[in-house]
Amino acid sequence: MYLAIREMRFAKGRYALIATIMVLVSFLVLFVTGLAQGLAYDNAASIKNMAASHFVLEQDSNHRFTRSQVGQDQLEQTRSVVGQENAEPLGVKMTTVSPAGDTKKMDVTLFMVNPESWLAPTVTEGSPITDQKNGQVVVDQKLSESGVTIGTVLVDQASGTEWTVGGFVENESFSHSPVVFMNEQEWLAIQGGSRTSQGTADANAQVYNAIAIKDAGEKVDSLSTTLPNTEVITKSDAVSAIPGYKEEQGSLLMMIAFLFVISAFVLAVFFYVITIQKTSQFGILKAIGTRNAYLAGSVSIQVLLLSVGSLVISVLLVQLFESILPASMPFQLGLSTLALTCVLFVMMSMAGSLFSVWKVAKIDALDAIGRTAA
Repeated sequence: MYLAIREMRFAKGRYALIATIMVLVSFLVLFVTGLAQGLAYDNAASIKNMAASHFVLEQDSNHRFTRSQVGQDQLEQTRSVVGQENAEPLGVKMTTVSPAGDTKKMDVTLFMVNPESWLAPTVTEGSPITDQKNGQVVVDQKLSESGVTIGTVLVDQASGTEWTVGGFVENESFSHSPVVFMNEQEWLAIQGGSRTSQGTADANAQVYNAIAIKDAGEKVDSLSTTLPNTEVITKSDAVSAIPGYKEEQGSLLMMIAFLFVISAFVLAVFFYVITIQKTSQFGILKAIGTRNAYLAGSVSIQVLLLSVGSLVISVLLVQLFESILPASMPFQLGLSTLALTCVLFVMMSMAGSLFSVWKVAKIDALDAIGRTAA
């Protein structure tokens, strides 16, 4: 420890340069990691926020909601297995809407949920959807950036159906598009179903995209045999099947992995060059009895101090940038992800220092002193 700190204090410029590079690399690693997590959440926030643990989809739908169709009979069979309160219908449809009297178009995803079920979102402003208020929907807060307010009438470009915005919710998106929540009455209207004189849905016309399940435990295993022509998937499977999710995350994760490798390589090269420059000094220290373990530990401590110090500065920079990033740029860096990224960065840095440690161990004292004398 003494030798490591003494040397860093003596060669301030050299180690300041290395520290600056490590700060830039570690900041880039943390920033790209935050963007990857933010994009992942923005792509599937509504599914991730659900209390559901599994979903029942139509067989051969490739785990995608928009390719699946299940009916009322399958819903009742599911409820008979997992319990009446543990299964809820879910409708998912991607479409384009425009405010009435305006030519502005907005891509949204329609979610059909029962207003009194555990799938219903928490309204942050306005009124929630109910079975008694036909024509009313609640929308994600992102639509307010496009001028949508409570009372705005949205027109579906595909069916021509009109809905009145009754409230707003937060962090509800699907495939990077804001979600519009509606009740079963409105869902049947755009699906071609009909309403009875009492305002209830025609059971024969009820078609959903999925059945959400929670608190089913081991009962989930028996659903596949109970429900023919269906498949039961986990929430993570449903998230991964969202169009573009795996491709997007795969590209970002590859970038992060390369950044880790590059940071370790850059650090290894810098310290290896410094070690070569100090060959004669290490040789003299070995000649007077300094052990290899002590010298190797000195190099490792320097790498550890630089990597930890650069991470502290990088975390502060990331928090600063996060506070000034626009709301349209999804960024999310949770404590667990931050801790894992920092640990991996330190480990890769220490791995990069092994070349210098190997070089120190190979230095011959007599040979080094001879070169110095020459």
